[in-house]
Amino acid sequence: MNLDYVSPLPPVRSGIADYSADLLPHLAALAGVRLIRLPDLPVSPEVERAWPLAAAEETGADGRLPLYQMGNNRYHKGVLDLALRIPGVLTLHDVVLHHLLQDITLGRHDAQGFWDYKEALTRDHGWIGEAAALAKRWNAWGEAPLFSLPAHRTLLRRQRGVLVHSQWAAEALADEDVGVPVRAVPMGVPLPAAADAAAGRALRRRFGLPEDRPVIGSFGFQTPIKRTVSAVRALAAEGLEQVHLVIVGQAASVMDLEGEARRAGVAERVHVLGFLPFADFEASIAAVDLCLNLRYPTAGETSASLLRVLAAGRPAIVSDYAQFAELPAEVALRVPLGDEEPAALAALLRELLADPGRLAAMGRAAREHVRLRHDPARAAAAVIAACEEWAELRPVGEDIGGCREVPGPTSLIWEPLPGELAVEGAEVPWPEGEKRQLRIRLRNTGYARWLAGEQGPGRVSVVIKLLIDGGDDRLWGTDFFDGGLWLPLPRDLAPGEEVVLEADLRRPPGPARLWIEPHLVGGVSLSKLGGPDWDQWI
Repeated sequence: MNLDYVSPLPPVRSGIADYSADLLPHLAALAGVRLIRLPDLPVSPEVERAWPLAAAEETGADGRLPLYQMGNNRYHKGVLDLALRIPGVLTLHDVVLHHLLQDITLGRHDAQGFWDYKEALTRDHGWIGEAAALAKRWNAWGEAPLFSLPAHRTLLRRQRGVLVHSQWAAEALADEDVGVPVRAVPMGVPLPAAADAAAGRALRRRFGLPEDRPVIGSFGFQTPIKRTVSAVRALAAEGLEQVHLVIVGQAASVMDLEGEARRAGVAERVHVLGFLPFADFEASIAAVDLCLNLRYPTAGETSASLLRVLAAGRPAIVSDYAQFAELPAEVALRVPLGDEEPAALAALLRELLADPGRLAAMGRAAREHVRLRHDPARAAAAVIAACEEWAELRPVGEDIGGCREVPGPTSLIWEPLPGELAVEGAEVPWPEGEKRQLRIRLRNTGYARWLAGEQGPGRVSVVIKLLIDGGDDRLWGTDFFDGGLWLPLPRDLAPGEEVVLEADLRRPPGPARLWIEPHLVGGVSLSKLGGPDWDQWI
């Protein structure tokens, strides 16, 4: 089998680039591998000397199967562009790709960027994606859509198959019914030499960390979802006054870790080292007693930095959530999410740091876990087996389309709410005092489903009013209506459906205006949202 390998590669500062370089020799032992040079991304001289490279426009030529490495940052734009055009087998490192979509569209800061964002999000998520995109047009920003709308469906449906690195990720895609084969394979991580204690002590001295105090570490690109701020604040808890925290990795611009440390009163015990060369990165792992890898929310990634820490023989504390909950308790203890997180994290730190024997045992178990479960040769064999099995499959994306079938919007959140309203039984002349039965025929001609019921936001009722001479909007007589003024929809009214409501009405004396109008319960009339109303003098 011949593969075109499409991925960021060193010197790109990306965990996926490092993973790709580590996996290459093991793939090459089982298949013919050619690297694809991605536009605007460098390739290190070492990689160029070791592997054949081809231009991006040659991807898939001569029957070669593209093997894509797809992540959730702008380094993968070239991968995305090729994978949308040329079907292959795609390794999805992050289940969520919304951050990438937002970066390459809205991040351009031009008018077309918004329309490209809206088109892509609508294609993948239907009306929900369209609504989320429109919010951005009015500068409404938030984290929820980034994680709840993964923005990957069109991409995945254009592949022959999809690989992920956790069972949780595989089940998440199965729940979405993306329509292509999905398989969980190990993330290959070379087993390094055990953590070098001497190198760790040297790094502590170099960066001003004490040699005789417990040190915990957070590794990898620092963003709010890694919850490093929770770790900083935990240092202020009782019993942790001697503990230091080292933070290794580039930080997102929104992060102010030094400021958080000052506000928590622990600035002298928080050491922000930033991005380090690989040798220093390894030494920093050796310098810590325990690793923190908290994550919420998650883009579905398997953390390569965490696996490298475990491979070096360092135990971890992780969030009790999603793919991280798959790690066995003997190598990683779990912290609950929510209000319990700070206290639970502090309690675990006190417990583990007070027991060096237990930390050492967890470290040995962590290293063995990576050796058995994440051996690169085993990972490469699983990848090649999937490629051989799926190489001739036809992508389904163009057959059925991108957007998953999702329930349409309702009157709770959508507007306009157009419709048609007709009334039978109110024909004039209508003698004073005569009682008639009105038949009110209401049709939903819009896109949203109208909700039935008497109470609750977004519910629709039909209000019948009489404006008697003088313009007062009030009830006349004690039996003016049999059944009351408000007629709730007896059932939800889907687009195109109609319902007939009935009401008994006695004609009052003197001039009167009969007015019938659907309303959102406790809210605005539908006529103000593009809906119908009806009125006449009787």
